[in-house]
Amino acid sequence: MNANEFDFKGIKISGFLMLFIYLCILVGSIFLLGCVHPGLGSFILTCAIIALIVCLFGFMTNEPNNARVMVFFGRYCGTLKDNGFFWVNPFYIKKKITQRARNLDIAPIKVNDKSGNPVMIGMVLVWRIFDSYKAVFEIDTSSLSAAPGAIRVGMGELMKAFSNFVKVQSDAALREVAGQYAYDINESQCEETTLRSGGDKVNSHLERALNERLAMAGIEVVEARINNLAYAPEIAAVMLRRQQATAIIAAREKIVEGAVSMVQMALTKLSQEQIVELDEDKKAAMVSNLLVVLCADEAAQPVVNTGTLHQ
Repeated sequence: MNANEFDFKGIKISGFLMLFIYLCILVGSIFLLGCVHPGLGSFILTCAIIALIVCLFGFMTNEPNNARVMVFFGRYCGTLKDNGFFWVNPFYIKKKITQRARNLDIAPIKVNDKSGNPVMIGMVLVWRIFDSYKAVFEIDTSSLSAAPGAIRVGMGELMKAFSNFVKVQSDAALREVAGQYAYDINESQCEETTLRSGGDKVNSHLERALNERLAMAGIEVVEARINNLAYAPEIAAVMLRRQQATAIIAAREKIVEGAVSMVQMALTKLSQEQIVELDEDKKAAMVSNLLVVLCADEAAQPVVNTGTLHQ
């Protein structure tokens, strides 16, 4: 366990037992009212009612994966993580926080990648609180109080403050990580990790960067994944044409490679089968014609050469 956070060691009584004692004291005070001097009885009953009203603030419940940060007149007294119905000193301030996992969807933001290209990138992350001391005392939640000057801040307001803190730090971490990778590498022989193809490696880098930033607040990132990645609108059309040109070039390379192989096979077959004898000029003409036919985008229009008829 973190050195700053420790388990609550103060007096903790079962809430059901304390409720039974509470009722016994109330009934006993009413009984004494009729057994002693009316003035003394009224005084005892008044004191008992005041004490019981104060004791009511000591009752609390704690559900699984929730925690209560116990503060006694400004002093941190530990974190209560036991589940159930309890009674503690009513003068404790019992700040309730949840340690359950929560989702946060970061809307796409515009950043510059390693190559300087503006890209839109967003992510989704799962986070939780692992250190209640840091979470409560390292983040300022005074601006989110229910009312100006309020002393107690509800769990909903605390979690809202935590979510806002995570969002701001996530934006910063996302910009930092995105700036270390290029959006994409067009050269097929390059094996550099990119935002588009990095996958788990980029996500792992993002998780580490987030955990480094959020550790000071007792928050850990369980999972972070890039869920939105695209070029910024001002360069999207240009980059699309560039990708299309790259794809066309790669396709042409495959077509030429196949055409050359087919021409070579045709010449070899003609030579082995002795179908026709071709000199170097005729071979060059045949290679040229075959390459035009095989590499053309449109179907070839055959022309039949009937030669010259002599009488």
